Amino acid sequence: MTREANDADRAIRALLRRQGDLITRSQALAAGLTKDALRHRVQIAGAWTVVLPGVYLAHRGQLTIGQREIAALLYAGRGGVITGQAALRRFGVRVDSTGVVDVLIPEHLKRRSSGFVRVIRTTRLPHRPFLSDGLAWAPPARALADAARGPTELREVRAIVADAVQRGKCTIVDIARELREGPKQGSGALKAALAEVADGIRSVAEGDLRALIKRFGLPDPMYNPRLFVGEAFLAEPDAWWPDAGVAAEVDSKAYHLSPRAWEKDLARHAAMTAQGILVVHVTPARVKSEPGAVAAVLQSTYNKGRQRPPLPIRAVAHDGTPGNLA
Repeated sequence: MTREANDADRAIRALLRRQGDLITRSQALAAGLTKDALRHRVQIAGAWTVVLPGVYLAHRGQLTIGQREIAALLYAGRGGVITGQAALRRFGVRVDSTGVVDVLIPEHLKRRSSGFVRVIRTTRLPHRPFLSDGLAWAPPARALADAARGPTELREVRAIVADAVQRGKCTIVDIARELREGPKQGSGALKAALAEVADGIRSVAEGDLRALIKRFGLPDPMYNPRLFVGEAFLAEPDAWWPDAGVAAEVDSKAYHLSPRAWEKDLARHAAMTAQGILVVHVTPARVKSEPGAVAAVLQSTYNKGRQRPPLPIRAVAHDGTPGNLA
């Protein structure tokens, strides 16, 4: 083996170590590999696998999630920033795994989407992308906005927004700024989900309940307010009608952040009923499958509550705004 070949192999091995066994065509050639040698590794020897146009994996195995992200940025080129669901997952936000890696690139570049990489050309590259493992990631609010645009259903967007805000990854103000400054096309679901979170909605199930209440013209409740008897904290129901002393609870372990929340539901019910609150329990499945029946129960309970004297309970909205003492 010639000295030039040895030098090329050393340079290539160093690149592969830094890049998770991945390398681009231009990198391999710049390291000293000839076109014939590159063709031999890919086509004849079969030691390298083409994973994206001009991007190779230095063995025949399957890509890990981390390798897909590295490959996406190698394909995108200089200035690429990972966004969307891949970035949200990196920040710890719960998202469904689609296998797609969204990458922001400068608008003047002509790179197209390919394979598992979806290229988003933009004039609004993040000023300060988050750097982790040598890769550039869009900040949480930007990643969320990019993930929410397009043919994404409201329930999916609602779940992402609620989870990101609850976990403190970004604020409603951050998301609203991205909504205002970013593309308007495809932003309908994000706008609706943001309005729900601003109302106090904290989960997909609560969002479905809110949609049901609006659909059937029920009086608007407070969502997730803090209830007090005197100065003593009482409970924080999912929905609260102060003028009727009625609370609604969406009962499902799957829609809370931890199993402990389910146990707290039972204690909360006992505390509220002891103060005369009429508590309506619904399940996420029934909200979706029998919305008319759920609406009828809520309406009749509300009407019943309005027929009695107001309860001496003070409500404070989720954002700290005092509610009326019914």
